[in-house]
Amino acid sequence: MNMRFVTPVALALTLALTGGALSAPAFAAKKEEKKGGAPKLNVSPDVLKALQTAQTAAGKNDFASAKAALADADSKAKSNDDKYQIGAIKLNTSISSKDAALQSEALTQMLDSGLTPPEQAGQFNAIAADQALQAKNYDLAISRAKAAAAAGYKADAVNVTLAQAYFGKAGTANASVEPQRSLNQQGLAALKAAIDANKAAGGQVPAQWYQIGVGRAAQAKLPEVTEWAKDAYQAAPSGENLRTLIRLFQQANPNISNRENLDVLRLMAVSGGLVVAGDYLEYAEMASKTGIYGEVKTAIDSGRSKGVLSASQGGEIYQTAVPKISGDKSSLASAEADARKAANGKIAAATADAYLGYGDYAKAAAMFELARQKGGVDADEVSTRMGIAKALAGDTAAAKTAFQSVQAGSRKKIADLWLAYLATKA
Repeated sequence: MNMRFVTPVALALTLALTGGALSAPAFAAKKEEKKGGAPKLNVSPDVLKALQTAQTAAGKNDFASAKAALADADSKAKSNDDKYQIGAIKLNTSISSKDAALQSEALTQMLDSGLTPPEQAGQFNAIAADQALQAKNYDLAISRAKAAAAAGYKADAVNVTLAQAYFGKAGTANASVEPQRSLNQQGLAALKAAIDANKAAGGQVPAQWYQIGVGRAAQAKLPEVTEWAKDAYQAAPSGENLRTLIRLFQQANPNISNRENLDVLRLMAVSGGLVVAGDYLEYAEMASKTGIYGEVKTAIDSGRSKGVLSASQGGEIYQTAVPKISGDKSSLASAEADARKAANGKIAAATADAYLGYGDYAKAAAMFELARQKGGVDADEVSTRMGIAKALAGDTAAAKTAFQSVQAGSRKKIADLWLAYLATKA
């Protein structure tokens, strides 16, 4: 995903400077003490004379002559004092003439002199970093942005520039190999810092920032892609964003069981994440392989009603499952009775599974609860499916409680996906 983003704060900084809102240090004669924290400078006489000429010309809006005098001053500069003072006059001249190139030159000269007052170093470095970024000078943008951050300047703006610079340097090719992978990782760390700073300042984080995080982390095959996808979903809780999160989970956990995968696909179904024919067919297949006939029918019917599946797609699995439904349903009452007498919860869990597949969420929940009480079952699976039954019944609070009780492994990750979904519901 190659998406470019520019922080409005950084743009405002640049506009403020070119608009004259930022005051550059006033010109000072040799050995004159400067006020307001500005450095005490010892400017060479030849440089001083050239700068006086530049100031006079700039005062008359004769910017060509002012630039010529500034170039003359540059040629005579002998010390950092000289360079800083030339940069200060260049900055004032750039503000008056609205000359972005001269402004960039001025800031660089002042910063490189090492004499920029601490209270201005952050802002100057931030603007210089943004200018370097626009010029695609990524290394310079990185160093300037880091200097601005070190000076404690607006973390919500500076880290966005830093992230863009790292992403720019990484490019979009070979994202999964070094050094691009590390550059993307550093860019993501800066983007995360920008998001945290934005939130701390009470700002609204653009949802696009999270999408950029997902794209960069996925391209570079970074493990934090799941965290980014989760944040992207929370920022914009759409079925599409949750689908990304779910598919990432499946890719990262290729050895999950059919029963686990069914519970993942159930989440895709309820959240609107079933999009293409393969989604519905995978859902129906997982239900079929685990003996949940009612859900095979529901999955195929849903895909067909939305025009995603043709009348023939999934036909074989559908025709195998549907004739079994009537007999399966009629056996549930006796299975329920057997479950109550059983020494463990296995019959109760199997009966609950069937009820869940037929959409009878109240009976499913009651049977899952019985299974949990009797024991001898996979407690995390029972808790997950109890959560699903409660969620599909609209009891969000009870669903959250059930999912939060899931303890370990893939099941815990699946429960966390459901909790991410439920967090957007109440």
